[in-house]
Order: sequence, then C-alpha cells, then structure tokens
Amino acid sequence: MLNEIKINLQNINQFVAKNDLENLKPAALDALRKLHDKTGKGNDFLGWVNLSSSISEVELMDIENTVSELSSLSEIVIVIGIGGSYLGAKAVIDALSNSFDPLLHNRKNPLVVFAGHQLSEDYLFELLEMLNGRPVSCIIISKSGTTTEPAIAFRIVKNYLENVYGKTESKRRIVAITDQSKGALKQMATKEGYKTFVIPDDVGGRFSVLTPVGLLPIAVAGFDIRQLVKGAVDMGEALMSDVPYEENICLQYAVARNALYRKGKKVEVMVNYNPKLHFLTEWWKQLYGESEGKEGKGIFPAGVDFTTDLHSMGQYIQDGERMLFETVISVKNTLHKLAVPHDDENLDQLNFMAGKRINEVNKMAEQGTMLAHIDGGVPNIRIEIPEISEYYLGALIYFFEKACGVSGYILDVNPFDQPGVEAYKKNMFALLAKPGYEKQSADLKKRL
Repeated sequence: MLNEIKINLQNINQFVAKNDLENLKPAALDALRKLHDKTGKGNDFLGWVNLSSSISEVELMDIENTVSELSSLSEIVIVIGIGGSYLGAKAVIDALSNSFDPLLHNRKNPLVVFAGHQLSEDYLFELLEMLNGRPVSCIIISKSGTTTEPAIAFRIVKNYLENVYGKTESKRRIVAITDQSKGALKQMATKEGYKTFVIPDDVGGRFSVLTPVGLLPIAVAGFDIRQLVKGAVDMGEALMSDVPYEENICLQYAVARNALYRKGKKVEVMVNYNPKLHFLTEWWKQLYGESEGKEGKGIFPAGVDFTTDLHSMGQYIQDGERMLFETVISVKNTLHKLAVPHDDENLDQLNFMAGKRINEVNKMAEQGTMLAHIDGGVPNIRIEIPEISEYYLGALIYFFEKACGVSGYILDVNPFDQPGVEAYKKNMFALLAKPGYEKQSADLKKRL
C-alpha cells in the first residue's frame, strides 16, 4: 500500500543541478542516523521517531473505552489545546469529515469543536451560546496547564460544566491529557479525579498527533485510530536508517527542499486541491515553522488551497518575486462521483466538459497550474497519495515528521525546541501586570 505514496521531483531539475542534490545526500543520511541514534541536537525529544510502533493494545483500548464513555454522555466534545495540542487532531478530523458535518443531524458520534487556540472573547462567548443545553464533555490538553490560551478556555468551560451538571457529574465529563507527574493540570486532575492520559516527556507538541493528544479527539470524532497508527507504522518502517536514499522519500524531500533553499527559494508553499486538507497544511506549517525557523535560518512555510486561491494568491505565485517553491499534495481518488451535466442553452460554454467527472476537471486544473508555475519560475515538488483515509493520513503525518527532523539537522538547527515563542508571552504578561513583571511592564508601556 505504501508504494502508492509517491514523490515526484522532476520539476525541480531546471532549478537545481544534480550535483546540488548529490552534495546534500551525506548530510541527509547523517541526519537520519542521528535521529535513530539520538545523537543530534534536541535528542531528548525524539520519542516520536519509534512512537507509532510502540503504541500498545492496552493504550488503544483505553482510548476506545474513554471514547465510549464520552460518547454516551455527549453530543458535543470540546477539545481545548493550542499548537500541536490541537492542530494534528483538527487536521485529521477535518480531512476525514463530511464537509458539512456541523450541520448534519444524523451524526453517530459527538461533534468535536475546539477552544483554547486563540484569545477571542467573541469565539468563547459564542461557543457557550452554541452549547445551549446540549450534552457536552471536554478534553483539556496541556503539558503544563499554565499556557495562557488553553488555561483561560478551560477555566470558562470547566465553570460552565460545573454550573450545568454540578461538580461531581462534571468530573466524569472532563478528560485531561497532560504530563505524567508534574504541572498545574496534572495536579488539578489528580485532585479532582479526572480521567487522564499522558503526553510523553520525550515528544514535543508538534510531533504529538500519534499520542493520546491526537488519537483521543480523532477517535471521539468517529475515525479509526488503529488504521491511522498502522499507516504511521508502515511509513516508519519504510523510512528507517538502513533504507537506501533512492527508496527513502523522506530523505529525498528533505534534500530537495534544502537544495532549493540554498538557491534562494526561501518560501515553501504547501498546495492542496482538496479543501479537506486545509488544516493538514496548518499542521504542516507549525511543524516546519517552529522546527526550522531559528538562528536566522529556515524556509518560511506557507499554504494555499487551490483552485480557490488561484483567484487570489495565484497571481503572486505566477508573477511575483521568485523566492518560492511549491509542494503539492495530490490526491488520486475521491470518495464520491459527480459529473458535469449537459445544458441545452450552454450559455456558460461549458458543454465541452459535460459528462466529465469533477475530479477530472480538478486534476486538469492541477496539471495546468503546475506547468504554468514551472514556466513562471516556481519549482514544484509533488507528493501523491491514493486517497484521503486514516491509513494514508497516518503515513503522511509520519513522513512529514521524519523529513522535518532530517531537514532541521541539514540546516544545523535544533528542530525540537522553540525558544522564540516565549518572547510574546513575556511581553503579554508584563502588559497584563503579572506579579514580578513590574519593571518590564513600565518599559513596555513607555514604548506603546
């Protein structure tokens, strides 16, 4: 099945010489070895490398039993988290869901909604308003329990649950995914008696979708986490350090993007032709942006949804500054079939398409766009998957994670820390007059 996932690099050949790729192969092979030997930068956060193959039957059954409990109690499950604590689950759920899922009334599983990923007062107010007496539960995801956005959202949702159900009943409706032994959320969960799952110490948030962080919300939404894990396991076996470069698509992708970066292509645009993959791009943006963007280095990750964005960003990609390249996620097959109907009047002059499936039209748009952008000076990497399913999403997630680690090491940065994200927090705390920030608060207010 995995051999149906393909990478096509032929459309970068006019932008990078063969030697440019060959020269990076030793660095890529060394990076892959460091990931498996745990000898590179950030090696205390490499638990994800073999995580998918080490997920036990006991853990999967525990998740599935918890899903049964939450489903029996809830029409809506609020998942609270930010960054990697929500993007992976959101990406998979959106990719697999009916596009109009929130409007469906014959849903077999709870509706999963997200909070704690921003600080919008209107969003949180409207979330509570939407609940409107519907049965609801909550999954709170935070290693520390003190990250501002999810901590505020959890205060609000916890208060709502306790007001509606009382303290005793609300405890059944709250599941905490947190640190094994420390942190404010772990302390609260122990005191209140919440059901808990562990975020492994050696797995950072953006690599955590194949832990309970992602698996529990995805399972609540009704999707097969066993197939998701199987896809990741199979991809992991295909990307081991003893797999030759010519067969290792993770190494090929990491080398190609770094070769383009060295040729001045500073922006990588992730492209999809299926709106269900919008949040996979958002997850990918965090994975690569937070992993590589440091020490004045890194490819800037951007994303577009085609053909929609061909009518907006398409102009820039075609004719703007030539500092970007595209990575296209191409999905071979759709779940449904729908053809363009014949129209006797033919006022829109589209009868030449009559009888063609929408997917065929979409594929011709994809191929035509690729050729136009290459002609316009935009290198193109193409990654094809057979379909959007749990298995292939699991494989794709692990592929991007592994390639990210390799690519970060080629750049000679630590792909597993994120020191830059603390700067805004310190300023925010100072401006909110957090105790201990008085001097910084005064200095910042003068600047404002």
